[in-house]
Amino acid sequence: MTTQQKIIKNKLGVLELAQHLGNVSKACKVMGYSRDSFYRFKELYEQGGELALQEISRRKPVLKNRVDEVIEKAVVDIAIENPALGQLRVSNELKKKGFIVSPGGVRSIWLRHDLHTFKLRLKALEAKSAQDGVVLTEAQLSALERAKEEKKAHGEIETHHPGYLGAQDTYYVGNIKGVGH
Repeated sequence: MTTQQKIIKNKLGVLELAQHLGNVSKACKVMGYSRDSFYRFKELYEQGGELALQEISRRKPVLKNRVDEVIEKAVVDIAIENPALGQLRVSNELKKKGFIVSPGGVRSIWLRHDLHTFKLRLKALEAKSAQDGVVLTEAQLSALERAKEEKKAHGEIETHHPGYLGAQDTYYVGNIKGVGH
């Protein structure tokens, strides 16, 4: 049973108990709800049935705090065109084009579009090039090459068993008679 189903079950339980007892106050006391909540649940249930009783997120984005859609699109486009640029460089490039957005603003836009790491921006570039059939620029190719180089193992040593290499480098130092004391 999911959390949503448990929440709905409890709300239905208080409604049924009130009907069974014929007393809303007693039902609310037993189930641990306020009468105000009971009447809210009752109204929701009458309007939309069981599905109306599920928890609804009250969190809504504050759109007035967001940048214009034009700026947001420009940030996303630059992130895909040149994934190697950081937030400060993207901010500076946009200032050259007449858009004013802070490096922190660039980061929050990247977070909303899931582009906040170099690896994610590369993945978006690869997806766009595969989807649109776009020819990659020299900078884009070098960024992809650099990512492939980083994926390769550097300086790893294979051993037969876990901890085997550590066992090779350690040795026992004990108290030999006549030495140290």
